[in-house]
Parts: sequence; C-alpha cells; structure tokens
Amino acid sequence: MNTVLKTGLVGLALLGSTALTTMTAHAADNEISWIYCGDTLDPIHKKYIGEWEAKNSGWKIAPEVVGWAQCQDKATTLAAAGTPVAMAYVGSRTLKEFAQNDLIVPVPMTEDEKKAYYPHIVDTVTFDGNQWGVPIAFSTKALYWNKDLFKQAGLDPETPPKTWAEEIAAAKTIKEKTGIAGFGLVAKTFDNTMHQFMHWVYTNNGKVIDADGKITLDSPEILAALQGYKDMVPYSEEGPTAYEQNEVRAIFLDGKVAMIHAGSGAAYRLKESKINWGVATLPLGPEAKGPGTLLITDSLAIFKGSGVEEKATEFAKYITSPDIQSEYELQGGAGLTPMRPSAKVDEFVAKEPFWKPFIEGINYGGPEPLFTDYKGFQNSMIEMVQSVVTGKAEPADALKKAAADIEAFK
Repeated sequence: MNTVLKTGLVGLALLGSTALTTMTAHAADNEISWIYCGDTLDPIHKKYIGEWEAKNSGWKIAPEVVGWAQCQDKATTLAAAGTPVAMAYVGSRTLKEFAQNDLIVPVPMTEDEKKAYYPHIVDTVTFDGNQWGVPIAFSTKALYWNKDLFKQAGLDPETPPKTWAEEIAAAKTIKEKTGIAGFGLVAKTFDNTMHQFMHWVYTNNGKVIDADGKITLDSPEILAALQGYKDMVPYSEEGPTAYEQNEVRAIFLDGKVAMIHAGSGAAYRLKESKINWGVATLPLGPEAKGPGTLLITDSLAIFKGSGVEEKATEFAKYITSPDIQSEYELQGGAGLTPMRPSAKVDEFVAKEPFWKPFIEGINYGGPEPLFTDYKGFQNSMIEMVQSVVTGKAEPADALKKAAADIEAFK
C-alpha cells in the first residue's frame, strides 16, 4: 500500500483494525457478505436477495446492517486489516482511494450498461478508464423558495430566480424588506459544505480536476462561484459557519429563510408543512451551458481478497439492475433521484411534478471529484469556503491556496 494510507481514509481505518485480527481472513465459501448502510434492510432489497438466492443454489447473501455513521468506516477497517467483506455500500467519492490502495476490484460496465444511465452518473465511479463500483443511490439538488416571503418582499411569488444575479438580488430584497434571511448558506465544518459549493461550480461550467488528473480549481468559472458565495453572505442566516444543509433546511421549514439549495427529501417534508413553497432548477452562473447540479452517488464496492469477487460482482449488478433499482428508487418518500430514464420515471414525475428540476439538472451536472485522499481534498475545500464566508480571505487568494493544497491529495 502507498503512503497515502498514513493520512487518508484508509490510514484512519487502520488505527482501529487491531481488534479485528482474530477474524477470518476470507468470506465464507458461497457466502457474499455485505455491509449495508442504514437502520434496517430495505424490504425491496430483502425480497430480491431471496429471489437471487433461489436462482443461485448454494449461495447466500449475508447483509450486515450498520448505521450510516459507522458503515463505511467498518468496511474500510476490515479491508485495510486484510479481512474484507465481499461487498460494501460506500460513497463513490472514496473509490479512487480504495482502488489505488489495491483494496477493491474493478467492475467494468459494457457500453449498453453505461448508456442506460442518465449522463455523467457513470463518471462518479470512473477513473483511469475503468469503473470501480456499481451505483446504488443517487441524489441531486434544486432551488426551493418560500412564495409567501417573496410576496411579502414585493417579489413575484411564482417566478423563482434563474441566475445567480437574480438569486442574490432576491435574497437582498427579502432581507431588507422583511428582516428574514433571504438564503440559507451552508459553511459548517461538515462534508456538505463542499457539496453545496460544488453546486455553484457545476452551475457555472466549472471543474475541479480534469480527466488527466490536472487540478483546474483556480479558474475564472470557480472564482466567480466563490465570489457568488461571498456576495450572498450579507443576506443569509447569521453565522453560516454554524450550519450544515439539514440545519438550513430546518430553518426553511420554520419559515425563517426564503431560499435554500436542497435535495428531494425536503419536498416530502414540505408536503406536510404549512409553507407555501416552490422548487426549480438551481440558478445559473454567467458561464453555465444549462441547468446543473452536483451528482452524488453511493456505490457497491467489491473488495479484493474475499474469495468471491466474481459472484459478488454478479450480485451487485443484479441488485442494481434497471427494474429492481427503479422499484427501490421510486418507493414513496425514498428521496433518491432516479439513475436511469424510463417510462416508469416519466410516470412517477407526472404524479410528483416537484421531481422535474432534480432530473433536469443532471445533463449539465458533474460528479464528486475523485481524489486519492478524499478527506484531505474535502477539508481544503471547506477551509476555502469558510475563509471567504468569514472575510478572512478574498476569493482569489483562497482559491489559489486551495488549488495548491489539493495537489497533494490527487
């Protein structure tokens, strides 16, 4: 393993691996162990596990349900200690680090498999020309606005901002006319601060790292995004560095902020609220080519050394196959953006029209950038955003510093 282990995700996991030395080095014969994130095994997955086992005599799927806060760390720790599970649910952002430390095996897709997805989703699991996981969950973001606060400020409640300039101007008007924060700005020391900023990057045709591994963070497109983040500070909630996205969403649900960038889960909560709300694609920067968003996927990673890699790959593709995945995604209130277009998705959106902007943003969206030390990259991005939001650094200086810092993490 390379020296990245000393500072990255896998290195941190090794610190806790000593208690695992008595575990069996390989998965049991004909058993596919699966670290499954969440509180319970989803009934749809449970049903299709049973069907797969019935068609594959002698094989057993052994899911271990682990809470969201611990599941990825557990999978990492086991792999780093040489006692891997066969398969685990992981954030796709970590696949590059796992692969470069020789902990997972590639999961190549055929051209037909790639074409079945919406654009750019396969990019979330791809580097060096290969795929390293099978996407199992997908999320996008959109703009929510409080129509009553728009009306109270003298703005058209049925016309959301379409550009950054309009968004900032609306936030300013609302703050000045009503005294209520115009926009929920996320800047806490938390992973979704980087995610929230990436929405600005992908709504201005920006890119952090190119296909050849060159850092492209210090660009006019991303500088404009960082400047936009700064320009929003006076019209946001007080002290943005104290808020992550779920906390900002709670303020919106309480009617104390007029606009937020949030996932589809907010819509299901708003349907039960008294808020008069609307949802639209994210406002665009001056260099945008069309509606964009950060494309976040979680994936099934197949770990090396379990002894059942081939069969685990087969099962991973089965449990995420179009019909099963669609049934999993489209169950009521799941909050997962569909990964593949289909007649079922069209029917779903017709019944739940608020889903439309979450899908429209995909075409010009972009993946979470893949870095060997993802946490190092993430922390540098958070530091950059916070330094600008608090006024400790000007956007151009903060951007140059972050671009130099993340060179060490690619």
